[in-house]
Amino acid sequence: MGSFGTTATLDEPLVSRGDGGAPPSALGGGDDGRPGSGLPDYATRLRRARLGLLVALTPVLMLFVSFTSAYVVRQGLPSLDPGTNQLVHDWIPVKLPALLLVNTCVLLISSVGVELARRQTKLAAATATADSPKSVEAASATAEPKAPWLAFTIALGLLFLFGQWMAWRQLAANGFYVATTPSSSFVYLLTGAHAIHLMGGVLALLIAGVFAMLRWPLTTRSIVVDVTAWYWHFMAALWVYILCLLEFAK
Repeated sequence: MGSFGTTATLDEPLVSRGDGGAPPSALGGGDDGRPGSGLPDYATRLRRARLGLLVALTPVLMLFVSFTSAYVVRQGLPSLDPGTNQLVHDWIPVKLPALLLVNTCVLLISSVGVELARRQTKLAAATATADSPKSVEAASATAEPKAPWLAFTIALGLLFLFGQWMAWRQLAANGFYVATTPSSSFVYLLTGAHAIHLMGGVLALLIAGVFAMLRWPLTTRSIVVDVTAWYWHFMAALWVYILCLLEFAK
């Protein structure tokens, strides 16, 4: 009785055969955002950076929430007067310097400047990640900022910090020091903590400026500016909240 059979031959994969085989396809683009490297592409890196910023902002938000709770609770708590040995209400509202309003305007304008810088660098990076010669040529034309929004924001940020220092000097001239009253202590605590966190934003903007001078890839510069811009917007909104808390929750 005859038997019939078929024989199938499978070609060996060409992935690992050196020059004769085809290399595995990359999952994403490199620093320039185009395929050819195993690094994540520009959009993935941007999403990860924003997620990291959100995680980093959570403890900052919780810190100022705790400050707010302590500020509100302390207003209604009496303290013991050592002279009379009685509980007295020692909360004396602090008259805030008008300079704080000027500083607020400076910070809000700087937030507009950093947003323009973010959009400008993001547009250039998105153009650079396209996979066509015309897109790369257009990216080269838009690589340099048409307006120095980054430097503009850094200057206004430093001006805001200088204005805060001048406001603290006005408070001291009016007799309100850190340990004068509980209310003055909270004024210095809230404004000082905000100023320290804003210094981090100024430092990040300076790093982004150094990257631009050193001609780092557009995608890397765009991610740094984007994350810093959202951090800056958070600091601006936080300052408006702090000012309203100090002014109206007396």
